[in-house]
Amino acid sequence: MKKIIIINGPNLNLLGKREPEVYGNKTFDDYFKVVSELFPEVALSQFQSNHEGAIIDKIHEIGFDYDGIIINAGGLTHTSVALADALSSVTTPAIEVHISNIHARETFRHHSYLTSRCVGMICGLGLKGYELAIRHFLD
Repeated sequence: MKKIIIINGPNLNLLGKREPEVYGNKTFDDYFKVVSELFPEVALSQFQSNHEGAIIDKIHEIGFDYDGIIINAGGLTHTSVALADALSSVTTPAIEVHISNIHARETFRHHSYLTSRCVGMICGLGLKGYELAIRHFLD
């Protein structure tokens, strides 16, 4: 059974409440139940933190044992060299996911420190981006 983790960064614990016109009105916990049912053959787990160090610690913890990391680092995407270094330091491949299209938003969101450390990036497809990332790891 493949092990895949979804790691969400700052403010993603507020999905369903925060800017629903951008991020939708579904909580991530509700979405995770749905996506878990879509992939019963996957040992799917999730982790969310508003703290950069906790996310780095989680990547270090699972980064040699899992088959895939799906990471939505939120605002840390655009600022964290340390998070990019953590992804480079482990052997588990990662896919970067963003619910909104970061290239259609403020200019500072157009750059990601993570993309070059990931096998791919999905943005602008809403929560469906997580499902597509899982499907990639199952191919």
